Amino acid sequence: MYQAILSHIYKYVSLNEEEEAFLSSQFNVTQLKRKEYLLQQGNICQHIHFVNEGILRAYFLNPEGKETTVMFAVKDWWITDMYCFANQLPAMVSIQAVAPSQVLCLSKERLDTLLTEIPKLERWFRILMQNAYIREQLRVIQNLSQSAEDRYYEFLEKYPQIVPHVTQKQIASYLGITPEFLSAIRAQK
Repeated sequence: MYQAILSHIYKYVSLNEEEEAFLSSQFNVTQLKRKEYLLQQGNICQHIHFVNEGILRAYFLNPEGKETTVMFAVKDWWITDMYCFANQLPAMVSIQAVAPSQVLCLSKERLDTLLTEIPKLERWFRILMQNAYIREQLRVIQNLSQSAEDRYYEFLEKYPQIVPHVTQKQIASYLGITPEFLSAIRAQK
């Protein structure tokens, strides 16, 4: 159950058996059915989640009831509302299982304990946060500089494991376009 996260961490740091055991003891395992919520907008964001299997979606619901998909997460990815997690605030997004999923949940308190007790994990977490920041910066630049059509085809190419499990409406909201506009793009193919 913990092999995927250990493999993920081993890309950046190595741990001894005692550290592995301590790390594994800090996570709670959560099983989610399709459409089940891991976090709901407005609830305190208390955990960061590692996806062991399945697909999750984080989305923002505006006051008019319009959903905007902020991100998807598949096996070996992390997902949370980072600002709210770091500050233990009410979540700005909801996180919902798109497919049956298993996640490893790590509370802020336990993350802080891990980073204190196993200092080399600070390097791993720094790299994790750098990569997340880079990915989001590139996404913003892509949204500002590419056409909707180019963004759609890049999404298909970059995330083929996600496409069969999500709706066109969810993809459109992730790309920042209407479902009707996405249908027009798809019709041109």
